[in-house]
Amino acid sequence: MSDAGRRMHALVERLYPLCRSITGNGVRRTLEIVAESVPLEVHEVPTGTQVLDWTVPKEWNIRDAYVRDPSGRKVIDFAESSLHVVGYSVPVSATMSLDELRPHLHTLPGQPDLIPYRTSYYAETWGFCLRQETLDALEPGPYEVVIDSTLADGHLTYGEHVVPGESADEVLVSCHICHPSLANDNLAGVAVAVELARRLAERTPRHTYRFVFAPGTIGAITWLARNRDRVGRIGAGIVLACAGDRGSLTYKRSRRGNAAVDRAVEHVLRASGRAHTVVDFSPYGYDERQYCSPGFDLGVGSLTRTPYGAYPEYHTSGDNPGFVSPEAMTDTLETLWEAVDVLERDRRYLNLSPYGEPQLGRRGLYGSLGGRSDTKRDQMAMLWVLNLSDGDHSLLDVSERSGLTFGEVARAARALEEAGLLKGLEK
Repeated sequence: MSDAGRRMHALVERLYPLCRSITGNGVRRTLEIVAESVPLEVHEVPTGTQVLDWTVPKEWNIRDAYVRDPSGRKVIDFAESSLHVVGYSVPVSATMSLDELRPHLHTLPGQPDLIPYRTSYYAETWGFCLRQETLDALEPGPYEVVIDSTLADGHLTYGEHVVPGESADEVLVSCHICHPSLANDNLAGVAVAVELARRLAERTPRHTYRFVFAPGTIGAITWLARNRDRVGRIGAGIVLACAGDRGSLTYKRSRRGNAAVDRAVEHVLRASGRAHTVVDFSPYGYDERQYCSPGFDLGVGSLTRTPYGAYPEYHTSGDNPGFVSPEAMTDTLETLWEAVDVLERDRRYLNLSPYGEPQLGRRGLYGSLGGRSDTKRDQMAMLWVLNLSDGDHSLLDVSERSGLTFGEVARAARALEEAGLLKGLEK
């Protein structure tokens, strides 16, 4: 297990017990913990603020909740799992029979040992989630029913971390922070984003990297509404979710379908030789659908392992820290890091000796390769780079057309530039 894998899994375990929602102190505490690893600028947006076609909702907080049977035993206890309460439940203090309580109880009959995850953000109601096997054992009552919560004017909270680059052009990395006690969806994505930010901070990247930790849907919409003057700088972006299960990687393309991030991630996945899936964009899923809405149409894709809804533990208590592995999160991180490397090194060049093939031998380009087994591939990479360095083709274009890896092509370009045969172009 790598050090990064240990750190990511430890962060998931630490964040897991917190009760998060689209607003509230659980979100704030989550950001406080993230900020121990990477500095964050935290934004508070007041209830009632108009954000595009939406309005920032009331803030929800909860202190306790339970259902107590006639013997005084808590048969449902928020202290055991934050999933036990329907998100955004209004306060309740009542005594009722099981028949009266039953319409407010949610289970998974097909998965009787799991607690479901349910929310009711925009309708003022209340409810409890519990295991079907617990419900089956309940007697007629009466039951003491308590939800000690508040739903009042407050704020929506999100955080940003920026790694400055040589260019103001930005790469966006976004993950949602609104789910309570769900390790794969969403904490593994948060952990991978944090580790990627830590790694980027060790270098001065070519691009500026902006990390957004925000509640799903309303958080991304709020960020877009408050950053309309900035979005033109975003040349690539990725939404991270479901990043820690043991399934193979899945990449969902941006709305454009051929954006820089689409090409970079797909190249890395193909070159890896591992099982993976690439799917086209659809306007359903995580926050890529906000960033790719037609008015913005940003080049933002989504990287997951098993997609949302495609594993039995999705949105249940089965999605716990034991369901995600350090090795799977490390694999997601390394794949993302390789894609970042492509984005960092991909650029267009101009061949400074375009009339006929320049003599590489007298410049020491052949001899410098020695007797390595990949000498022939490196020679072919140089020839391809020289031929397509007309100012219109990028290194990724060369890689895709030649069938050579991006690394081979980028290595050849560096050697040719050092020999005075290529000039890198800014755009």
